[in-house]
Amino acid sequence: MKLLLCCDFGSTFTKLTAIDCEAGEIIAFAKAFTTINTNVMEGFNTALDEIHKYCGKKDFDMQLAASSAAGGLKMVASGLVPDLTAKASRLAAASAGAKVLKTYAYELTQDDKLEIADISPDIILLSGGIDGGNKDVLLKNAASIAEIDGDFCVIIAGNRTASSEAEQLALKGGKKAIVCENVMPQFGALNIAPAKNAIRELFIKNIISAKGLNEAQASMSDEIIPTPLAVFDGAKLLSDGVETETCDGYIEGLGELMVYDLGGATTDVYSMSDGLPENTNVYVHGLLEPFAKRTVEGDIGMRYSLSPMLTAIAERGMEGFFRLYDISEKEVDNWREICMADPSALPVHKHEAYKKVELALASEAIRISAARHVGSYERVYTPVGETLVQTGKDLSRVKYIIGTGGAIISADDPKKILQAAVYTPHDVNLLKPQNPQLLIDKEYCLAAMGLLARKHPKLAIKMMKERLVSV
Repeated sequence: MKLLLCCDFGSTFTKLTAIDCEAGEIIAFAKAFTTINTNVMEGFNTALDEIHKYCGKKDFDMQLAASSAAGGLKMVASGLVPDLTAKASRLAAASAGAKVLKTYAYELTQDDKLEIADISPDIILLSGGIDGGNKDVLLKNAASIAEIDGDFCVIIAGNRTASSEAEQLALKGGKKAIVCENVMPQFGALNIAPAKNAIRELFIKNIISAKGLNEAQASMSDEIIPTPLAVFDGAKLLSDGVETETCDGYIEGLGELMVYDLGGATTDVYSMSDGLPENTNVYVHGLLEPFAKRTVEGDIGMRYSLSPMLTAIAERGMEGFFRLYDISEKEVDNWREICMADPSALPVHKHEAYKKVELALASEAIRISAARHVGSYERVYTPVGETLVQTGKDLSRVKYIIGTGGAIISADDPKKILQAAVYTPHDVNLLKPQNPQLLIDKEYCLAAMGLLARKHPKLAIKMMKERLVSV
């Protein structure tokens, strides 16, 4: 295989990356506004024309694609206990590249059922109970889900002694249902790979047509996967490294790292770290999180989620936000109106002041999503002295923070944006990286390399290490 074309159908832009696999080079990159409301192939063909203008008419040996267009893969997760099976379900869904819009614990109420119907998810991930443990909540929630209006699939990943009965309840309600292994078969033990694989298979088989991607799928050499899953795979490879057939036998990865993917609709955060405390005096509370973790913030985005993001910023105080970034309320309101009218708007095309607004919003998006992703600690006083209790992952020792997404890549000062992910004295009790190297994905290569890694992992990691730019 000589020439490979990787496509990312994003919520705002469709990005194409042309790769010469023999030379190990990106020979062209182009993007166009995603035309999800008409036909996604219109934006694809516009970007492809730019590729051909840049490097001449090419016949590609293989075309691979990922997509987060039309809202990506929308999911709801349900479990028994918030900090255990409900959290395990959320981690499984997020690692598969889904946009987890809500997580429920305990028995679903009538209000919960109405809310789920309003969310209109593509998939509901139903869990609850360790194997051989509580069955009642799983079965009652299966019956409740069967009554919810909507054309969605149900993945049942709970207590195995009740899974078949739960499946029958869902099927009686006219829902598509799949049973896989429990996301938490034993107390505190995660088993998210089976659910992750089931979600991916459902995306390929059922969700592609629902998102209007049938024509795009027909032109690809392999199944379209969720864009966050492609980025997840690329980040995991970059962290881990890969075995080779050469004399050294191994291409070294970067080790512990974080990735911030700042998009138009969501901000996705990835951490590749065990997150365990170094200090033996620290007690870890709750479920131990996986080495490779993704969270998605559906209310934090630079275009489609601007209004809810401003609401999140307001929780800390808008006056301080305006003062910190030397911008005015009127400038922010005007920029929001521009983005709502034209999601493809770029601040440099409008007014110099809007570049400051865009930088401020991007910085706050990183700050908020970092606070939600990293772990935290609190001091607890016991009869034998002070103890630190850690919840979530300790990411203070992470070596690299990588930024991707248009608002970061196109910024005049991307370093200032990414600094919001680094610990400061104001980040009381947050376990954010303390001294990381800041890198940006200047060529939007992470998703493309995640796709390439499925065919050529050695080439993918080499290209990522060469193309990430220090700021």
